[in-house]
Amino acid sequence: LNMPFDKNSFDLVWSLESGEHMPDKTKFVNELMRVVAPGGRIIIVTWCHRDLEKGEPSLSKKEEKLLAKINRAYYLPRWCSVDDYVQLLEKEGAVDIKREDWSYIIAPFWKAVIKSSLNFKSVVGLMKSGFSTIRGAYAMLLMLKGFDAGLIKFGLITCTKKEE
Repeated sequence: LNMPFDKNSFDLVWSLESGEHMPDKTKFVNELMRVVAPGGRIIIVTWCHRDLEKGEPSLSKKEEKLLAKINRAYYLPRWCSVDDYVQLLEKEGAVDIKREDWSYIIAPFWKAVIKSSLNFKSVVGLMKSGFSTIRGAYAMLLMLKGFDAGLIKFGLITCTKKEE
């Protein structure tokens, strides 16, 4: 969370599937904002949990349990929502913030990966590969369950750093 670049170094900062690995989402967003030049664009594409409904204080216990299993299987810290990222960017003064749910684009990938692995050769290879790989394969099933429940989202957030 401390990139070796001067502030205002880039016209475009692109973060693809990185946010879910960051234990401190505030520091992550602050660092993206630090290195992008005024007038520059930030693009974040990351795994998130669903946005909370108005008046909803938190995810359900069932949802939290499923997310915890996914995070444990993939060795990830707690996820946040697209709304959470938008709020962090707003706090840092980002403008022209746009968001899009790309879950419908990526969801078929999970089913295709799982389906492609359901053959004798793949199962034997998986069993030989060791615990971490088996755990990752199990996490794919959890991700699929999360997609089907509307819990897991693949979010796109883009914004511009305000001109000085």
